[in-house]
Amino acid sequence: LKVIWGSDWDPLLSADTDGLLAARMEESVDGEYQKYSASPGSYMRKHFFGKHPQLLERVEKLNDAQLLALRRGGHDPLKVFAAYHWAVTRANGRPTAILAKTVKGWATGFEGKNQSHYQKRFKDDELRALRDRLQIPIPDDRLSDAPYYRPAESSDELAYLRERRRALGGHLPRRTVRAPKEEIPPLSSFDGNLRGTLKGASTAAAFNQVLGKLLMDTRIGRRIVPILSDEGRSFGLDPLFGAVGIYSPAGQRYEPVDSWMAPMKMHYRESKDGQVLEEGANRPGAIASFVAAGTSYATHGLNTIPMYVSWSNLIYPRVGELIWAAAQSRAKGFLLGGCAGRTTLSGEGVAYQDGQSILHFSTVPSCRVYDAGWAYEVAVIVRDGLRRMYQEQEDCLYYLTLYNENYPHPAMPDGVEEGILKGLYRFMPSPLKAREGAEVQLLGSGTILLEVLRAQQILADKFGVAATVWSATSYGELRRDALDCEAWNLQHPQAPQRVPYVVSLLGATAGPIIAVTDFVRSVPEMISRWFPDRFLPLGTDGFGLSDMRSVLRRHFGVDAESIAWASLVKLSGIGKFSPQGLKTVREELGLE
Repeated sequence: LKVIWGSDWDPLLSADTDGLLAARMEESVDGEYQKYSASPGSYMRKHFFGKHPQLLERVEKLNDAQLLALRRGGHDPLKVFAAYHWAVTRANGRPTAILAKTVKGWATGFEGKNQSHYQKRFKDDELRALRDRLQIPIPDDRLSDAPYYRPAESSDELAYLRERRRALGGHLPRRTVRAPKEEIPPLSSFDGNLRGTLKGASTAAAFNQVLGKLLMDTRIGRRIVPILSDEGRSFGLDPLFGAVGIYSPAGQRYEPVDSWMAPMKMHYRESKDGQVLEEGANRPGAIASFVAAGTSYATHGLNTIPMYVSWSNLIYPRVGELIWAAAQSRAKGFLLGGCAGRTTLSGEGVAYQDGQSILHFSTVPSCRVYDAGWAYEVAVIVRDGLRRMYQEQEDCLYYLTLYNENYPHPAMPDGVEEGILKGLYRFMPSPLKAREGAEVQLLGSGTILLEVLRAQQILADKFGVAATVWSATSYGELRRDALDCEAWNLQHPQAPQRVPYVVSLLGATAGPIIAVTDFVRSVPEMISRWFPDRFLPLGTDGFGLSDMRSVLRRHFGVDAESIAWASLVKLSGIGKFSPQGLKTVREELGLE
């Protein structure tokens, strides 16, 4: 509903039998209306009404002050109320937006003059104009003190305000959550992920396996809302189409081209009771669905669990503002960045190769960001998100990268669950003992863990360097914990000082710390200041390129040979590797 003109215009519009005034209103542009608001009534008479003699004749009985007082609809309580009343009583429950036209700085004495940005106080004449415009009963002799005006206790205004506050639940804003705590499936439910596989599989496939288990779960399966902001087959999610169906209020209205796959339940099946929201390339619409599902625990007292899947490189750049709106609304849910990594999505070039989404999502205060490399890590992280958000009822978001590179996955080692969730754990100790202190700590995440493990073997076999491999699932969580410890220590200088989790793990180790990622170096640099003399990040800063993974990783310096070289250079700098030996190392590693 548009509320453009105030009641003062009604007599003029009623007399506009030839449509001349309406046409004049339509042809005037915004800049002209701003000029009319900021100028005397005589200017409006000459330039707005004066364009047509007939219009000028219709306002000849109005003086300049009366012309200037012709209000826009947003400043007329009667018009605003009429629009609101129509929306409530005649819209049949449909969502209705009221667009009310207003003048910036209205009733302040400097309407339309772009001064309200920096106006700190009112002059006497401006106060007087505001008082008169709003009909506030304050006499002139008290106006300079700008007294606080409170309507009488028996006034209609106070009675209305109190009644509305009662209806809204009180005078202080408060979110009352009626949604129950959900029963979350145990980690053992995802045994397929925990056992590992010798066959090639991606972390995207590992997530799909987790999602399939959740959809079939009798406790929370019907609460899951898969939201696909692209073609689901790009992420291997097409089995969902036949299994649970794509939601469509009209049902299936055509025979899909892949209907021959119906016996395998992998065809494009739309239904009125479908569970998947297939939003296509409409990313704002998809994230709006995410916000609606993610806040339903508060708005409807009903838990729904949104799982939004899209290209990792396209989520934050396209709908970053709406991600913040979700966080500020205390939404819950999972955001899954498919085809992640600057070098893992080979051949896609500048547009789709993602090296920064982790950094983007790490700026959102309520978002926990993870970069998993193994199938069991995916299961542990998703299950923990369900526990936090829907059992402990914590208001937070989860962002998880998903890669499309296929490789074998190990079984989950004992005792690593806490480290996965906190952001770091020792995955593989060195196969040999350090020779004369030649020892390094290699941190890897995502698919780059494969390169880190290969670098560990190169260092051991060719150079006798003992390298321990750590899986860094979340630099953001490591940094958050370290900052929390730092803040507590600042506030309690006399108490025993807290030690950040990452320092408790790496602080007692020896040698350089080489942190490798398929994202920009700023990601591992989140923890670098806690190891100022030992830390070296390797990442994929720059634009993506169209080539094979091996070529891309060599270009960015995140392949196994480049990691081994960086380790030896750092060891040389602390006297643990011969500088003379470096002369032949590059050739031996094939880096020349």
